[in-house]
Amino acid sequence: MLEHGGNLRDAVQGFGRPLEDWVDLSTGINPRFYPAPQIAEHAWHRLPEKSDALQTAAQAYYGAPHLLAVAGTQAAIQALPRLRPTSHVVVSAPSYAEHAYQWRQGGHHVRELPYAELAAAVPQADVVVICNPNNPTGAGVLPQTLLQWATQLQARGGWLVVDEAFADTLPGTSAAAWAGQPGYPGLIVLKSIGKFFGLAGLRLGFVAAEPALLDKLEAHLGPWAVSGPAQQVACVAFNDTAWQQDTRFYLQQQGDKLRALLRRHGCRSSGTDLFQWCADADLQMQTEALWQHLAAQGIWVRLFREAARGLRFGLPADEAAWRRLEQAFEKWAFKK
Repeated sequence: MLEHGGNLRDAVQGFGRPLEDWVDLSTGINPRFYPAPQIAEHAWHRLPEKSDALQTAAQAYYGAPHLLAVAGTQAAIQALPRLRPTSHVVVSAPSYAEHAYQWRQGGHHVRELPYAELAAAVPQADVVVICNPNNPTGAGVLPQTLLQWATQLQARGGWLVVDEAFADTLPGTSAAAWAGQPGYPGLIVLKSIGKFFGLAGLRLGFVAAEPALLDKLEAHLGPWAVSGPAQQVACVAFNDTAWQQDTRFYLQQQGDKLRALLRRHGCRSSGTDLFQWCADADLQMQTEALWQHLAAQGIWVRLFREAARGLRFGLPADEAAWRRLEQAFEKWAFKK
């Protein structure tokens, strides 16, 4: 299995610090997660039927007319390569590593290309996969450009897969509204409830695409793919527009605070309101040394060693965590 953020048990084993003594900044998950409501008892007892209420709420929230609920977008990332014959696939790089990995596992021919080279690669590809905004760098592609690529690909039966796991804080960037619409049969958009709502433990995501492909995907995943409790919690969260508005403001403030903290300590960063990315060059080639130093202070951040070298910082959950991060950087400056 590939390495992912949130792997605190690796931190415990590697550095000998108790689990409760870590500040976990290794994911891009909102630390102020949605307060889950009381779950109806039947949700625990009955097999989970598809929820019309959840479907309606998700369609309204994402502005997407054609959606399938799945057990986290990871389930779709693993399934989609199994729904096509062998194809030439281009995956944006650096990116969420599961995309390229799963397409290779499915027997496809995969090339990983920087964002600047994607447009030139579209005419030769059967499938293009892109994170928008990108994880971990925060780079993005305008929806108009994505729709142009989708049109080029669908002319020969191709797909454009857009992973929008971190798009909730960036209004106007989503391509989900066009997925499944006439003219865009090969546009597939992945949406996650785990990042913005901070509910990664629900294992719930959505796929926006043409109905025929959604039917095929649903048949592949099998019955009861999404738990009853997950459906109930998500339905309430999607309808809570006051919480969503307040949270977008909160995340903007916290994102600005993190950017400013990193800048004060010489780390020029990019990213979204949910995470910041410091590339190897911006860390003066001291990426792994800083990661080791932070870990020794009980600060767990995501280290990238391969397609992109750098560190990704998630948001601290409270003022105590902010102070520990600031103090760790102050010690780093003194150490240098």
